[in-house]
Amino acid sequence: AVRAEVEETIIRRTVQALQSEGVDYKGVLYFGLMLTKDGPKLLEYNARFGDPEAQVVLPRMKNGLLDVMDAVIDGRLHEVTLEWDARSAVCVVMASGGYPGSYAKGLPISGLEDVRDAIVFHAGTVKQDGVYVTSGGRVLGVTALGRDIAEAREKAYAEVRKISFEGAQYRTDIGIK
Repeated sequence: AVRAEVEETIIRRTVQALQSEGVDYKGVLYFGLMLTKDGPKLLEYNARFGDPEAQVVLPRMKNGLLDVMDAVIDGRLHEVTLEWDARSAVCVVMASGGYPGSYAKGLPISGLEDVRDAIVFHAGTVKQDGVYVTSGGRVLGVTALGRDIAEAREKAYAEVRKISFEGAQYRTDIGIK
């Protein structure tokens, strides 16, 4: 029901507005939503892949991303059938201590080599002398797949606990209703 409401009241209206303005939009359009007791509300649009949002979508997409992008550019997306992994995905962001305020940089990250059951997206890292160190507020996105959200959540947090850097922080309520 929520999906149908979002499609009708937000997505379809956005597409209609773009068309009425003569905009032939090709690209990513991310709808930042807030689910409220009064229904879904649009907070923002992003004309890019957002993180960590894309970090739970892209691992589930079976199609090659470049093939899909080429189809969009060439105006033949209608020829592409997107295929999706049926598993659920959960992404836990590991952030620097102090984020979103001030935070230290250059802190060594350990345990990355121990991650086996998740994809680790580097956001705020750099490699110095063969070692990954922190270089931003959002440092890593750890994404795991599972039969359902509960299993994906369990795997993501298990892998997060293998990684450490001074001041590392992350939310513990991701994937909980």
